[in-house]
This record gives sequence, C-alpha cells and structure tokens, in this order.
Amino acid sequence: MAGTGEALCRVVRPGEPFTGRQGLSYAPGISAETAGATGIHLQMVTIPPGARAKAHKHEGHETAIYALAGTSCTWWGERLEHHTELKPGEYFYIPAGVPHLPYNPSATEPCTAIIARTDPNEQESVVLLPELDGIHP
Repeated sequence: MAGTGEALCRVVRPGEPFTGRQGLSYAPGISAETAGATGIHLQMVTIPPGARAKAHKHEGHETAIYALAGTSCTWWGERLEHHTELKPGEYFYIPAGVPHLPYNPSATEPCTAIIARTDPNEQESVVLLPELDGIHP
C-alpha cells in the first residue's frame, strides 16, 4: 500500500537529457529524484564524435559503466597517467575518488553507455579538476 512506508517497485521513464558538470549529455533513469533511490544512480551517457568530458572525480562514490555503442577512451589516475579503451559489450569500473577524463576518439560516430554510480544524486559528488584538463589536449 502506498503511503505506509512500504518500499515500492516502479517503472521509471527516461528523463529529459541534461548537461552535467562534466560537460557531457546524460539521460537520467534511476535516481533519488526519479525513484527515491538511496544508494544508486543509473543513467545513459552519449559522447558526440570527437567530444570529451572535463577532468573530474566522484568524491566518495564508485562508477560502473557498460558500453552500448561506439568506442570511448578514458585517461585516469592522479595525473591522468593511465589510459583505457572501452568497446561495446565491455564494462569499466572507476573506484571512488579516482580522477578521470572520458572522451570519444571517433570523428564520425557517437558512443553511448549506461552508467551506474553509488551516489543517488549523481551530480552532487562531481568534483571538477581543471588543473588536469590540459594534460591531454
């Protein structure tokens, strides 16, 4: 029964896309706002051809990514010294607090992925790292 404090399952329709602090377009799904989630956020991200995010980290929250289409790459580490390529059907894990800078290396194809974070409010844990943005032009 609704209103009795009972947890309810629900279908959540995709929300209106928004541009996050990181500079990418996100289509929200499950969050504190849409479903009353308390420990998870699930959304879709699309990185246009040749685009990249701003260097950032998620303070205190883990990130799991599943690539749907296109290839994306991520520079990561304290000085963005590591590099990973993610192809459709692959998963990528980013521990809490790890600086990273995702980008789309293709000049013609967008890349799309599903992102889950342990922050139900998602954007609240984003910490921009402008001092790292120029490391990889």
